Amino acid sequence: MTQEHWAALIEASGAKQDGSGFLSPPEGKLLTLYVASSSATLSVQRIEAVRQAQGLVHARTKKGELFVLALEDIFAGAVEETQGSSRKAGFV
Repeated sequence: MTQEHWAALIEASGAKQDGSGFLSPPEGKLLTLYVASSSATLSVQRIEAVRQAQGLVHARTKKGELFVLALEDIFAGAVEETQGSSRKAGFV
């Protein structure tokens, strides 16, 4: 991924910088990053905050996992709207 591509993804997500230097999309949005290196692929889903510096991307997921990825290995990103549960408890 180029720096221009990264900037476009961050802009599309509407992410704002928090106090710890991470960029976080607004409430209700999450990111997914698609990574490939050699013949291996990986998708990092449900990302709530990212930070990019010196060719590395630090991605923190909703589970609290922290992935450190090479920017050059990321080939795509997606912005997702989170949805609340459409099922209701009990009988309607």
